[in-house]
Amino acid sequence: MRNYLHIDLQKQTVDKQQLHGEDIARSGRYLIAKTLLDSGAADIDPLSPDNPLIFSAGPFAGSNFSNANRTSIGCKSPLTGGIKEANAGGTLGFAMGQLQIAGFTLYQASAEWVVIHIAKGGAISFDAADAYLGKGNFEAAELLHERYGKKVSLALCGPVGEYEGLLAGIAVSDAELRPSRIAARGGVGAVMGNKKVKAIVVELDRMPQFHDRKKVMGAVKEYRAKLLDGEVIQTMKNLGTAFMADVQNRMGGLPVRNFSEGRLVDTDKEPLKMGGDFIREQNLARGGVQSHACMPGCVIECSNVYADAEGNEIVSPVEYETLGLMGTNCGLTDPDDLARMNYIANDLGVDTIETGAMMAVLMESGMAEFGDLEFMKQVFEEIRNGTEQGKFYAQGTARVGEHYGVQRVPVIKKQAISAYDPRVVEVTGITMMVTAQGADHTAGNVPTMDCTGKSLDELVAVSLEAQVTTAASDSLGLCIFGRSITNPNADFIVNAINDAHGTELTVDFFLELGHEALRLEAEFNEAAGFTAQDDELPEFFYTEPLAPSEKVARHHSGEVRERIADW
Repeated sequence: MRNYLHIDLQKQTVDKQQLHGEDIARSGRYLIAKTLLDSGAADIDPLSPDNPLIFSAGPFAGSNFSNANRTSIGCKSPLTGGIKEANAGGTLGFAMGQLQIAGFTLYQASAEWVVIHIAKGGAISFDAADAYLGKGNFEAAELLHERYGKKVSLALCGPVGEYEGLLAGIAVSDAELRPSRIAARGGVGAVMGNKKVKAIVVELDRMPQFHDRKKVMGAVKEYRAKLLDGEVIQTMKNLGTAFMADVQNRMGGLPVRNFSEGRLVDTDKEPLKMGGDFIREQNLARGGVQSHACMPGCVIECSNVYADAEGNEIVSPVEYETLGLMGTNCGLTDPDDLARMNYIANDLGVDTIETGAMMAVLMESGMAEFGDLEFMKQVFEEIRNGTEQGKFYAQGTARVGEHYGVQRVPVIKKQAISAYDPRVVEVTGITMMVTAQGADHTAGNVPTMDCTGKSLDELVAVSLEAQVTTAASDSLGLCIFGRSITNPNADFIVNAINDAHGTELTVDFFLELGHEALRLEAEFNEAAGFTAQDDELPEFFYTEPLAPSEKVARHHSGEVRERIADW
């Protein structure tokens, strides 16, 4: 049994709902989509108190089941106007599971800024948040730990979320108490700010009760062994997600200077400093940490702690999407510069994909040259201070690009695309086109497939398979970076759920859960008024050949949707 908390912020009341069996397993993206659709949220203003903000942990939360402690956070997105599920590592899901909490929904808005404190034993308080307002996430987290101790997990609304900037995510603390694991996309932090919730503090306790603890612990051990034996997992452990920059640079799908090129350097002539191989060697030589777990129990350890030349920590983590959108896409060529921008973004609690794409559009408009680090710092300072200009920047790539009349604005459904150019990485491009989540690679990423000469039917089939399995993992609190092991072992995962919660699910449950989550999300966006035109890539992807491959986008949203309908 686990509790689900219905928290009315206006009345400061909490209703506890007991969940059992399969209801605990149906979490994450599935729960968010079903809850939002059932509530009629498709028709509401996303920046109004009527927009529910949902936090959900998976069926293994609170245990050391590897890569199974992610937290899904969802609402109607104020950035896209559609459904949004953003998930993060860190310790929040772990803490929720330890307190036997499956999740909670925040309804309405508080009259004054509050910190929600969820304590061991079930007590929940609404504490004054005045002391933390306006502060960056790192200072706010330090003050919160002084007040609530260190055996807690935090979910923070940063200063940009406070003024409802659409760049804002929700920052979750990692095992070393850094508020650096961010549920970043879609403006979920702006919704938290609209509700006047500065922070959620959840106390840590002990591993929760399971139906058959012995079998669950056996599954934890066996799954760990499966992961450690995986070749892809070892690559991620050694190089982190930054290895994808090397892959995309070689393929020609790396975002460079506002998606105007697909390769930063010819590695036959010089090394790619903005890639995983270079970063690993440099970071280790400096005394940085190259294999770091973003959440308790995870053996993939694809995070890192990046150090400067003196061995001092700059930021944790440096990851591929940040490296791509805030790095090469903005013309940066030195990972030290990128790491320092990454730290500022974490302190503000903003989406590095959206922020990096927005900054590159500003550079494209002529406000600065690509690679102008001082300009990037200036933009961040405006955003931090919430000046009139800063609040405008915080509205995101689509709105900034439209204002300045920029032709090359890389967005779908008003959300910046991820670090995979759809002219080359076509399957991921199709996913970003059609997913209800906006331009989000994590909805179904196939980053290394050579799509040359492949038919649309082939590409759509691969994209849909990735979307279904990803939605299933996101609906179980599982990190998709374990998918090389998770997907072929779905029967193992489902049996472990049965042992954990006394269910009698069959292996079909895994894919059925993914299918159902996608169906509900699509139904939500249709109710919110989305059409096939909203799935279309920006025009420049069809008209501007991408160097060095000279490819252009081949497929339009209408024909892609036709294939999906047939499927």
